[in-house]
Amino acid sequence: MKVALGSDHAGFDLKERIKGYLAGLGVEVNDLGTHSNESVDYPDYAEKVAADVRDGRADRGILVCGTGIGMCIAANKVQGIRAVQTDRAEFGRLSRRHNDSNVLCLAGRFTDPESAGELVKVWLETAFEGGPHQRRVEKIAHMEAVNGLRQRY
Repeated sequence: MKVALGSDHAGFDLKERIKGYLAGLGVEVNDLGTHSNESVDYPDYAEKVAADVRDGRADRGILVCGTGIGMCIAANKVQGIRAVQTDRAEFGRLSRRHNDSNVLCLAGRFTDPESAGELVKVWLETAFEGGPHQRRVEKIAHMEAVNGLRQRY
């Protein structure tokens, strides 16, 4: 599995911890930045990670900002992305099983590294159930097309 990883300055420290955790799991990581605690704009990194997932350069993406909310909003503007912001492993599991989430957004200022590691592991290991959930995900994709969410690249 390959994961695209990104953060803004507020999520940098947690991103670095997650990068090490993923490496320990044998997951290939594409760190798209940021690479310091210097202030940056989170939409830039959300777009990079989301584009990697959309274009198949990564199987999944993980984004970290102060609350995870901004990253989630921005990532969901990219066609084909189903980003979820959570700090609960069970919600992460359900977002994979029922929604086929492909980007996980975390709160760098509020999520302790141990909890983040557990959540990431559960999220990565959980498969999409398909069945009636597939129909619902297809309806979301249709909404993107009808409402004009277009690829920029």
